[in-house]
This record gives sequence, C-alpha cells and structure tokens, in this order.
Amino acid sequence: MYKAFYGLSDNPFSIAPNPHYLFLSDRHREALAHLTYGLGETGGFVLLTGEVGTGKTTVSRCLLGQLPDNTDTAFILNPSLTELELLATLCDELKISYGENPTLKQLTDHLSRFLLANHEKGRNTVLIIDEAQHLRAEVLEQLRLLTNLETDTKKLLQVILIGQPELQLLLKRQELRQLAQRITARYHLLPLNEDEIALYVLHRLQVAGRFEPLFTRKAIKVLHKYSGGIPRLINLLCERALMAGYAQSKVPIDHHMVRQAAAEVLGEEEPSQNKFLWPSAIAATLVLAFGVSYWLFTDHAVVATVANENVTQPKQTIIADNSVQQSQPALTNTVPESIQAQTLVAPDPNLRVLQEAIKQSRQIDTAFAGLFNVWGKVPFKGLTACQSAFEQGLACYQQQGNWMSLTRLNYPAVVYLVDENQQDFYGTVIAVDGDQLLMQLGEQQLWVERAWFNQHFSGTFEILWQAPNLPMMEISQKSSPGQLQWLENALAHVANRPSRRVSQFDLKLENDLKAFQSQHGLKADGIAGNQTLVRLNLYLSDQGPRLTDNGAQS
Repeated sequence: MYKAFYGLSDNPFSIAPNPHYLFLSDRHREALAHLTYGLGETGGFVLLTGEVGTGKTTVSRCLLGQLPDNTDTAFILNPSLTELELLATLCDELKISYGENPTLKQLTDHLSRFLLANHEKGRNTVLIIDEAQHLRAEVLEQLRLLTNLETDTKKLLQVILIGQPELQLLLKRQELRQLAQRITARYHLLPLNEDEIALYVLHRLQVAGRFEPLFTRKAIKVLHKYSGGIPRLINLLCERALMAGYAQSKVPIDHHMVRQAAAEVLGEEEPSQNKFLWPSAIAATLVLAFGVSYWLFTDHAVVATVANENVTQPKQTIIADNSVQQSQPALTNTVPESIQAQTLVAPDPNLRVLQEAIKQSRQIDTAFAGLFNVWGKVPFKGLTACQSAFEQGLACYQQQGNWMSLTRLNYPAVVYLVDENQQDFYGTVIAVDGDQLLMQLGEQQLWVERAWFNQHFSGTFEILWQAPNLPMMEISQKSSPGQLQWLENALAHVANRPSRRVSQFDLKLENDLKAFQSQHGLKADGIAGNQTLVRLNLYLSDQGPRLTDNGAQS
C-alpha cells in the first residue's frame, strides 16, 4: 500500500521467509557455524534453540543452502507424530517406498538399507526437525536407535533438532540421557540487541530499494523495547509503523509511530492512555444498557408493526450499465437494518451483473488490457504489462492513495480491489463523473458509486503515461536558474496560479515545493528528487487520455 510513498520496490517487512532479505547478525553467524561444525564431525545430533521468532528457521534454511551436493535432506515441520508415523514421514521425505500398513521393524529395515546404500555412494543423509519441542520422548528414543547405524568413523544419519527453549528441558529428562550425550553441537539463539536492530531494519529497507534512513534513532530504541529484539515482532511493528507514517504523510518514522504500532499489534498501551480505561468502560456499559432498555420498552412494538406491514427500503443504485444514474434517496426510519434486510423481495439485476463481472476480474492482466485499450494500444504477448508499455513509448507508474489521489491525478488507472470475501480483483477506471466512476471489470463497463469504490479499493493503483525523453535531474539550491524556473513554472501549473520569475532557490519556492511534496505523500525535504519530478511531469504531460473531459487527449 505504501511502497511508492517511501520509494520501495517491495514490502520490506513481510514475515514470509524470503531469502532475499536474509540478515545474519553476529549471533546468527555463530549459530550457523555451530551447526556446520556439528554436521562436519562424526555426526549424531545437533541442537538449535531459541525463543519464538528469533530466526531459527532462517538459520536452518541458510544451512540447507550450504550443504554439499552429495547430501540427501529430510525436513519435518510437524513433529507431533508417533514412532511409526515419524519413520514413515522420514521414508516419504527420502523417497523410500514401502508397502501398505508397514510395521516399525519394516520401516526401520528400509531406512537402514537406504542409509547403507547412501554411504557406499559417498552421500550423506541429514534429518532436520523443526518445532522439535513437540516430539514425544519415545519418538526421540526411536531416533536415537536409528542413529545407532554407523561406520567406524561416522554416523550414517545426522539429525538437527530445532526448537524453543522447552526442547532443552525435554532433553534433560532421565530417559533421554543417552540421546543428550550424543549432541555434538548446541546453540541457543538470543534476540537482537539495539544496534543489531538498527542494522536489521536498514538492511531490509535497502533490499526493498530505499537507501536513505527511514527510522529515527529514538524509534529504533522504542522498537527494541517493544519487540525485545525478536525479528518477527520487529517486522510486525515496522510494517504497522510504515502504514501509520503513510496515513499521516509523515517521514521519517518516529518513536510515537512505533509506540502506536505496539499498541495496535501487541496491545501495549501508554500509562496515560489506559489511566481512565476502567471508568470509561463502566460509563460506556451503563449508557449501552440504558439505551437497550429504552429501545426494548419504547420502540419494540413500533418495530414489530412496521415489520408486519412489510416495509421495503429503496435500494441505492450501485451500478448502471453504460449510463450515469443518480442515487435514489435512502428511506430514513427507526427500523433496524436487520429487519429491513429481511423484507427485501427481489435481488437487483444490476447487482448480479456486478458480481459476475467481479468473477471475470481476478487477473491483473485483464485489467491492464483494458487500460492499454484506453490508450489505443494492446499488450504484447510474452511480456509483462510494463514491458509492453515501454516497448510502445509509455511508462508504468504505481501509486498508493485514495479516491482523491486517483481523481486528482486524472489518468485512467488499473485499481487493486478486494471483494466481500477479502479476495483480490482488479478493474480499470476509465472516466469520472461527479461521485461516480466508469469502471471496466472483465468485459463489462459499469458506473459505480464513490461509496462502493471506497469500500472495495485497497489503496493501490497503476497508470500508464508518456514520460519525458530528457533525463530528470535533481533540482535543489545548487541548480541552475533555468532548472529553478522550470520548477517554479511546474508548481504554478499544478496549483493553477500564475508563475513568477525566479533566479534563485528562495524561501517561497522551497515552501511551495514542500507543500506539493506533503500534499502528494512525498518526503517534504525541499529537494525535487526523482519521485517529485515524476509526479510533477505527470501533471505537466499533455499526452494520453484522462478521466475527465477537460484533460489531455492523445
């Protein structure tokens, strides 16, 4: 939602384990070294523990990437298994076939033959078990017995156990003392400290395309306080803080935004915020109880009478095919919405058309085909939409915003939408008329109301435009008089005011530039960088179609 606002090409704080964002702190590197050492020795068991979200899975995936090519790996993610189920799962991972309803002995024999054959071929076999704290004691003992198969120099099966600190307590049990003695390397992964958090956040932002610092030092300190140095929590808090900054059009991210993010994600409230929580809750409860009682004793009979008379509420027009329709006034009365909904008699045929059109709009390429059609062009087969645009002298531009952002820019756009089931679909906005949009969904062109659009719009839209051929050079106080005059003319054009003659980067020019940047969700630094220049040129361009009749035409 906020990528264009911060100059990002990707979501930097997704909790998905994307290898492109791999960040190895000194602790992670040390953990990786211990695991590598454990596997490189005579084998047996290697243990990695840590709190939830500290990056254990990240280390294990990095380890997998460093294993030699002559290694067969089995990865078990759900260890809540019996002895028989564990051995069967291990066989499945190693692609060892076995008959129906095998016994424990049969599976053990199959595995033993496989391990011996692998050893003769010069291949290693590694078993990695994640969430190993859920393993039963008898299953761990079965694993120990399986590792009894060995040569004079090494174990034929090496096992890596990854789990939370409870795994250490499990291995201290008396009946597992033999297994505990076979652990050749162990490491407990600690959370990141404050300095490491600063490096972690900067690293992820740089991978996503932003090289300027985005979080203040005080924000990092508060981030450390609320996350405890857990990378997964850091991601969640940073994600929510970026959304807050985008909503407020504010850069950089300060400690207030991080505190607010903690309140939303973790329920961490400031003392001043919850000081009057209980009195307010009690008062609200009393008011609610009084209101319900009043309604029950005064309006219940009226509601029943209205319901019996089968009162129907005129529908607000959501769509109208190929023509603009005015919204019908809503009937106002005291009937609850649930009762009104039950009395509606026939489904709106326009609504059925809309629902069918949404079903045909699940692919973004369909929406881009509609956008190319508005420009009088077609996408090329085998190329992405933006590649097709580039080949035809156009450029893609993605922005996050709302109804005002879309209509102010005044370009036809592909919009990212979400239906009632939170499923994505895509449309092409072709024209605007008052509070209605002409939108193409699949093969249907429909007029939709502003309220409907706001309900389903995710905040992201993409346009095509004809970018200037000349390179866009940054304009600041050191720029030439010609560049400064161009900037003044551009800002005056956008503000619909007369331009003035300038020869230096004076205070008024700087303030006008900052005002433009703030209004458009850009960093208000008073420097016309690439993003600011692109936005200005979007307004200056007279090429291509527009949403309203008074816009430029191709």
